[in-house]
Amino acid sequence: MDPRISIITLGVSDLDRSVEFYEKGLGLPRLPGMEGIAFFQTKATWLALFPKDALAEDAGVPANGSGFPGFTLAHNLGSTKEVDKLMDQAQKAGAKIQKPAQNTSWGGYSGYFADPDGYLWEVAYNPHFEVE
Repeated sequence: MDPRISIITLGVSDLDRSVEFYEKGLGLPRLPGMEGIAFFQTKATWLALFPKDALAEDAGVPANGSGFPGFTLAHNLGSTKEVDKLMDQAQKAGAKIQKPAQNTSWGGYSGYFADPDGYLWEVAYNPHFEVE
């Protein structure tokens, strides 16, 4: 097996609002495609947005429920200045800053924002992690 994660799909409550946030607010390149789902190409993985009810139905699980889902998404950058810039860009696009960017105990710099559906993104500079 060649280990990889090809697509991360987020179940969203309002597809149009989420597309606006990721495409126009954060500047992710959207792939042309099917109706009712949006794909964004990142360097090694695609990000997909799909209506939450439809995603739950597809997976055969209930769509309702709340709380911390037990995961975060991360975007690593090459400097603290880039982290601050992306955190500001996300906030201007409608993200809620959960934890302002700050120095970390592991020698890096990171903060967290929540997208319109509450998915948590860590934006980080890690001097021990090479960014391409």
